[in-house]
Amino acid sequence: MLTNPRSDRVKAVRGLARRSARERSGRFLVEGPQGVREAVRHAPADVVDIYVTSDAAARYPEIVEPARTAGLFVHEVSDEVLAAMGDSQHPQGVLAVCRVPAPELPALLERDLRLVLVLTNVRDPGNAGTAIRGADAAGADLVVLAGDCVDPLSPKVVRSTAGSTFHVPVVAGLSIEDALTALRDKGIRLLAADGVGTVLLPDADLVPAHAWVMGNEAWGLEPEIRELCDEVVRVPIHGLAESLNLAMASTVCLYASAAAQRR
Repeated sequence: MLTNPRSDRVKAVRGLARRSARERSGRFLVEGPQGVREAVRHAPADVVDIYVTSDAAARYPEIVEPARTAGLFVHEVSDEVLAAMGDSQHPQGVLAVCRVPAPELPALLERDLRLVLVLTNVRDPGNAGTAIRGADAAGADLVVLAGDCVDPLSPKVVRSTAGSTFHVPVVAGLSIEDALTALRDKGIRLLAADGVGTVLLPDADLVPAHAWVMGNEAWGLEPEIRELCDEVVRVPIHGLAESLNLAMASTVCLYASAAAQRR
């Protein structure tokens, strides 16, 4: 059992909360049973190490037993060590270190893409992670984080995805112009979701392959980005709420698309 919270191993794992450490090591942190369970189920080849307290090992046999069967490294640690390793204020007894995936947009565009989510200049980790989770739930084929977005592999984003990090490809690091051009060249229609849209969501044609383009939490999409899209679509507000937040709006739009494409 690992019991020294000041050991070099603990410091190295804790350091993965920093983007520079993730980029240097090619590793990222997954905290909590849901995320680690999905990593073991869907990306075992990318799992480097699993750290678990004795209580959590007994509580989550559906994580520990398949991990050991797959030959993954499972390390038992004290509560103090696990707390020192993680970024969460409320550790749940298990975390994993995984290899950073390297999905490339050109390769992904070779697939049959019907529904894509593009986030640009999204800074809030919780919004980004919840939007990725919503895209996964709606059956989206791809999520693109373009422009000055939060790192999709930061601990808070990964926690907010609740395991969806391992279900849907997420590409980051592109400019929004390059991302939209690549999608358009693939024949994917670009739908900007914005409160100034003249097309209401129920009236939008959501059957052909398309990408929803979502902007910053505070100011939405810049006019020049809206101009790059084929249509600007508005989610109607029927009550007194001023607006929907990014994660809510993206999920509403994605589910409308899913319903239209599966009808």
